[in-house]
Amino acid sequence: MKPRTLLILTALLITACGRHRHSDKMIFRYNESAGIATLDPAFAKDQSIIWACRQLYNGLIELDTALQVRPAIAKRWTVSGDGLRYTFTLRDDVRFHNGRRVVADDFAYSFGRVVDPDVMSPGAWIFHDVESFNALDNTTFEIRLKQPFAPFLSQLGMVYCSVVPREEVGRHGKDFRRNPCGTGPFRFQYWKEGVKLVLRKNEDYFEQGLPYLDAVAITFIVDRHTVFLEFVKGNLDFMNSLDASYKDEILTLDGQLKEKYADRIDMHSTPYLNTEYLGFNMSSEGGERKPEAADASFNSAFRSPTSALKIRQAINCGFDRRKMMKYLRNNVGHPGVGGFVPLGLPGFDTAAAYGYEYNPERAKALLAEAGYPNGQGLPRLKLSTTANYLDLCKYLQQQLGLLGIDVQVDVNPPAALRSQIGEGKNAWFRGSWVADYPDAENYLSLFYSGNRAPAGPNYTRFHNADYDRLYLRSRSCTDPQERIALYRAMDSLVMAEAPVLVLYYDQILHFTHKNVSGLRSNAMNCPDLRRVRIH
Repeated sequence: MKPRTLLILTALLITACGRHRHSDKMIFRYNESAGIATLDPAFAKDQSIIWACRQLYNGLIELDTALQVRPAIAKRWTVSGDGLRYTFTLRDDVRFHNGRRVVADDFAYSFGRVVDPDVMSPGAWIFHDVESFNALDNTTFEIRLKQPFAPFLSQLGMVYCSVVPREEVGRHGKDFRRNPCGTGPFRFQYWKEGVKLVLRKNEDYFEQGLPYLDAVAITFIVDRHTVFLEFVKGNLDFMNSLDASYKDEILTLDGQLKEKYADRIDMHSTPYLNTEYLGFNMSSEGGERKPEAADASFNSAFRSPTSALKIRQAINCGFDRRKMMKYLRNNVGHPGVGGFVPLGLPGFDTAAAYGYEYNPERAKALLAEAGYPNGQGLPRLKLSTTANYLDLCKYLQQQLGLLGIDVQVDVNPPAALRSQIGEGKNAWFRGSWVADYPDAENYLSLFYSGNRAPAGPNYTRFHNADYDRLYLRSRSCTDPQERIALYRAMDSLVMAEAPVLVLYYDQILHFTHKNVSGLRSNAMNCPDLRRVRIH
C-alpha cells in the first residue's frame, strides 16, 4: 500500500469523523492554501482575498446565484436613456462596523480611492469610462460615464467596489489592510498572518436575522493534501475545488463522489467562469526570421501568415480534449470544443459550429497545406507552462507528436511566466481567464487590439479590424439579444483565426460535511456564507 493511501485510510478511522463542537456556537472553518495578503477591498485581486472581503464588505449591488444583479446597499437605481448616468437610491439603515451610518459620500470616497494613482489599486480599470462620482444627498449617489458600457452595472458587484469609511482608512493608512472596517455580515476579530484569521458575526448587519453563523475561521495550510486530510477528519467544514494529490481518492473517473464518502460528504457542482487555454503569440517581427524569433512570436516561426494560421488550426484539431478531461481531470469541467466564452455565460453558444473537435485527419491535411506534410521541416515548438499544468501539456505533446509536430514543454515559475507573457516573450503559452464580471465582453476583451499587452489583457497580440469593429459596437449596445449575437460573431471569428487553443471550461466543486446547510455560490465561485448553518 502506498504511504499516501495509508495516510488517507488512517484519517478516515480517526474518532468518528473527529468533529469537535464549539459549545453552542456555529463556527464555519475553511482553509486558504494561497494565503491572504490584505483585507483592504481596493486590493482584492486574488480569490483568497475576495472570499474574505466578501464577508467584511458590501457594495451598491450584488450578484445572486444566477449572476443576476440584485440590490445590496442600493435598494434601487435608474439608468438614463443614453446609458451615461446611473442614479442609485441607498438604504438608510446600513452601518459600518464602527457604528457610523453609510451615506452616499462614502461611495464617492471609496470609488475615488480606487482610481487614486497614489493608492495604486489593481481595480482602477473598472472606472476607466467614468466621468464623475457624485453624492447628490445622503441617500442618492450618481455615476456619470464618458461613454455607454452595457456591462457596467455588473462590474459594480466586484469587491473593488465595496464601501469603506474614510475615517478608518485615514486613521490606519496602509495598515488598513489588517484593520478592516466594512458593513458586511462578519466583522474583523483576529488575524495571525499565515496561521489563522477569525471573523465574527456582525450583530448590526442590515439584513435582519443574518448571518446565522457566529464566526468564520480561516486557516492557511499550504499543502493541499494535508488540507484534504483535515477536511476528511472533520477539522474543516468546507473544501473548494480539487487537487491532483487527492482527486482519484475522492472522485470516480466520471467526476462523481465515491460511494465510501457519500454518507458524510456532500459535493456541490456548478459551471465556473474560467476558460483554460493555450495562447499563441500573434505578433510578427516582419522580414526574414531570426533563429530566436520562435521564442518571441509564433507567427514568425513559419513561412507565411497563412502557413502559421493552418499550423494553429492543425494543433487545435490534433488534440483530444474529451479524453484529456476523462483521464486527467476526472471529467471535472467541460472540454473546450466551442469558443473562448465559457459555459455559464449568456454569450456561450451551445450549438456553436466554430470550435474544434479532435480530428487528426483534418490536422494532417492542414499541416500539408501549410507546407509541412507529416510535420516534415516543421520547427520545434516551445510551449511555456507551469508545474500545475505539466500533465496536460505532456498529454498534448504526446498527441501532437503522433502528427509529426515536435513540442518542447518548458516549465516556469508562475510569476515568471506571467511576466514573460505580459512582455510578449513566449511564442506559445498556457493561460487562463477567470471572469472579473459575468459578461462575455470580459472574455472577448482579450482579443481587442486596443487592449494589447502589457497595458491590457490581449496577451496573444491578436489584431483583426473586423473584430475590433464588432467589439466596439457591442460595448455600447443596450439590447441584450443583439449584444449576444455580436458576442457570438466575435467568438466565431476568434476561433477561425485560432490565436488560442481552448483546453476546457472549468467547473466548481464544493465539498461540505452533511451537517452544513445553506451554502450558496455562483459561477464566479463566490461562496455566500450568510445563510449557512452547522447542525
